[in-house]
Amino acid sequence: MSHLVSTLHLYNIANVKRVVADLSLCNTHSQVLAFTGPSELADCLKDVNVMVIPAGVPRKHTVADNCPNAFIHIISNTVNSTVPIAAQVLTKKGVYDPKKLFGVTTLDVVRANTFVSQKKKLKHIIVDVPVIGGHAGITILPIFSKTKPSASLTDEEFQELTASDSECWN
Repeated sequence: MSHLVSTLHLYNIANVKRVVADLSLCNTHSQVLAFTGPSELADCLKDVNVMVIPAGVPRKHTVADNCPNAFIHIISNTVNSTVPIAAQVLTKKGVYDPKKLFGVTTLDVVRANTFVSQKKKLKHIIVDVPVIGGHAGITILPIFSKTKPSASLTDEEFQELTASDSECWN
């Protein structure tokens, strides 16, 4: 919806045409294009400015070849392992710029905000739970004591949200 986006390329190894059709209905001047399968990946990435990688190491190689100046946002689990791998791939290709490679962990903050807002019956939009650490299992550390607005969790709620086998973070 941003006026800064003129073209949006969507890629997947499987069909993305339905998603593209739905996004094309948005009231925006942006053009939305579908790219499916390995044979279309290079065309999808050619000269893009911003790249978001939700999965897949092979895409990092293709990014280095087709859009070396792009801002690269990696969401792939585990971010704390995947970002260094991408940095090495980009370095080997001679295009690594540490100011343009990002690990995106906002999902963990959104999850923590959602869990607390549901448990405490708060409006999701007003809840902010800081999260530090990694982006996988027990390395994710929500700092519930710094939640805004202040929300005290019972011992049971705390255990439910922080147990190593909790479905909250998987």
